[in-house]
Amino acid sequence: MRESFHQELNHLSAQLGRMCTLAAQAIRRAGRSLLTADLDLAEQVIAADAEIDWARADCENHAQTLLALQAPKAHDLRTILAVIYCAERLERMGDLAAHIAGIARFAHPHHAVPAELEPAFAEMGHAAAGMADRLAQLIARQCPCGFADLADTDQTIDTVHARVLTLITSDQWPHCIQTATNLALLARFYERFGDQAVAVANRLGFAATGELPFHTHT
Repeated sequence: MRESFHQELNHLSAQLGRMCTLAAQAIRRAGRSLLTADLDLAEQVIAADAEIDWARADCENHAQTLLALQAPKAHDLRTILAVIYCAERLERMGDLAAHIAGIARFAHPHHAVPAELEPAFAEMGHAAAGMADRLAQLIARQCPCGFADLADTDQTIDTVHARVLTLITSDQWPHCIQTATNLALLARFYERFGDQAVAVANRLGFAATGELPFHTHT
């Protein structure tokens, strides 16, 4: 019975890891659609968000079944509760990717990001996708010690986000208010994606070690 239960826990972790992979794919493709003004790709990202929603529902249903039927304690209980918490955050990360694709779609056939700011958004997109990829790797390897690394990557996104806001609110801003508004939203979506990834990392680290993180993003 105990061996079967731990197999179910491994399957639950695999479900969460798959959600991380889906979130990484979504943010990567959303960024590509944004920087290339690719309408078809933006539409694909928006449509694919439903898959992450379904994955969250499957994950939560599985976790709740284990809670109801197995009455887990201590470490196992932390793991199951962490999966429920993290699945919600990962679904939100998918939503944020879809929001980015939505702005790309709204701006089409024009580019939502002016050429001079494309490197900044490419950097945020690369960092965000890397965070989701890293989560998937850590879950697969059951390696709790690596979760803290995501906070450093998140700081990169925060720094670029602040730089973008400084530029678009400057008196020397050469573009229209609508462009500035879109850029403020886009930068915020990337910043929130990073925060959600850190929240997932913190909760998974707590589930593995029982030690609360010093900082927790929500």
